[in-house]
Amino acid sequence: MFRLRYSEFQHKKKQALKKRRNSLLSKSGQFKKNNSISTFLFLFKTVDYNLFSIILEIGLISQSGEKIMAMKNDLHNPIHYIIPPHIVDAIKLRGNKRQQEMALGMEKDAEKSRETREAAGPAKAYKAAPIIGLKAKLKPKIEVYDAGNQFILPGILVRDMEKGPLKDTAAKEAYSGAIDTYNLYYKIYRRNSTDGQGKKIISTIHYGQNYNNAFWNGVQMVFGDGDGTIFESFTNSLSIIGHELSHAIVQFSGGLSYRDQSGALNESFADVFGCLTVQYKNNQISHEANWLIGDGIFGTAIKGEALRSMKAPGTAYDDALIGKDPQPFHMDGYVVTSSDRGGVHINSGIVNHAFYLLSQYLGGFAWEKAGQIWYDAMQEINNPNATFNEWADKTVEMARKRFGLGSKEVIFTRRAWKLVGISV
Repeated sequence: MFRLRYSEFQHKKKQALKKRRNSLLSKSGQFKKNNSISTFLFLFKTVDYNLFSIILEIGLISQSGEKIMAMKNDLHNPIHYIIPPHIVDAIKLRGNKRQQEMALGMEKDAEKSRETREAAGPAKAYKAAPIIGLKAKLKPKIEVYDAGNQFILPGILVRDMEKGPLKDTAAKEAYSGAIDTYNLYYKIYRRNSTDGQGKKIISTIHYGQNYNNAFWNGVQMVFGDGDGTIFESFTNSLSIIGHELSHAIVQFSGGLSYRDQSGALNESFADVFGCLTVQYKNNQISHEANWLIGDGIFGTAIKGEALRSMKAPGTAYDDALIGKDPQPFHMDGYVVTSSDRGGVHINSGIVNHAFYLLSQYLGGFAWEKAGQIWYDAMQEINNPNATFNEWADKTVEMARKRFGLGSKEVIFTRRAWKLVGISV
C-alpha cells in the first residue's frame, strides 16, 4: 500500500489504460482463436474493470461470456461485510494462533458467501424507487431467524410482525434495528423498504460460533455474536444495522460498482445512512451526534471506539492487534492499493467527512437537508462507475434542484467538497 497525490494517480492510470487497450486490440485475433475459460479468467484477473467494454467491443466474449459477466456482476453485488479487510489482515499478522485461524476462517467464509449474491440484484435492475404518497399507511415486513450458532441461513423463525417480543437480546436488537432503518427511509425519504417495493427485511442472528462479522448478502442481513474479546455481538450497534441495510438501498437504486472510487462511494453511502439511522432514532441534531460507525462492537481488549469516524476519519481505533484506523479525510491522503477492491473501506473516509462537514454547516437534523441531498443523488446518479468528482457534481445538482440556485445548501455543499480536496 502506498500514497501519492490523486491527480498523479489519475494521470498514470489513464496512461496504463491506453497502453493495455492497445495491447488487447493487437492480440484480439489470438484471443478469439483460443476462446477458453482460462483465457477469460486471465482477462478478468489482469484487465482493469473499465476495459470490459473494450473486451466486448472486440468480440472476445462468446460461449464463455456468461462466466465473465457473472464475475463482472460480483463488482455490483458483492457480499458486504462490516469488518474491513485491513482489520482481518492485521489479525492474521499479529494475532495468536487461535485469532489467526479465526481471521482465515472469516476470509474463507467471505469467498463462500459471494455465491448467494449473483441473482440478488441484476445490473439492469437499478432504478429510482417510487416515492410513497404522504397519505399512504404502510407497515414494514420484518423477520428475524436464529441460526443456532451454525452456518445456516436463514435458520428458525423467531420473530416477525405477528410473533411477540423475545427475551433474546440479539433478536430484539435485530428486529428493532430493522424497524428503525425502515422508518428513516419510509418516513423521511418516502421509500418502502430496501427495494422501494415493500421487500421483506430478513435477518439471521447467532450465525456461526463466536462469529466475528455481520453482512448483507444481497438477500438478507446476517449477524455473528462476536468472540467476546475482539468483538461483541454485532446487533449491539444500530449504526451497523443501518449501514448494512443501506447497502441494499444501493443495490436496488444506485448500483455503484464495488471497486475503487465507486466502491468507496458505496461504502460511504452506507456509513452516512447508518449514522442517520441512529440520529433519527435518537432525535439528535447534527452537532449532538457522535458520527461513529460500529460503536459498541469492540471487545474490552481492543483500544478503539468504533470501526470508523465520519467526524475524524483515521482516529476511530489504534490498537496493537487490529492496527490503526487508515482512513484519510482529504484527497491528499488518498490511498492507492490493490487490496480491499481498491481501498473501498479506506478512501470512503474522504466522502464521509464531506457529508459530516455539510451537516455541520447546515445544522439541525442531518437527515432533513444533507441526507436528502445524498439520497436524491443516489436515486439519480445512474452511473455504476461514478468517481468522487462525479458524485460531488451530482450532490450539487440535487441541492440546486431541491433548494434552488444560489441557496445556502448549494453553497455549503460546494464548500464541504472543497474542504476535502474535491472542487465542483
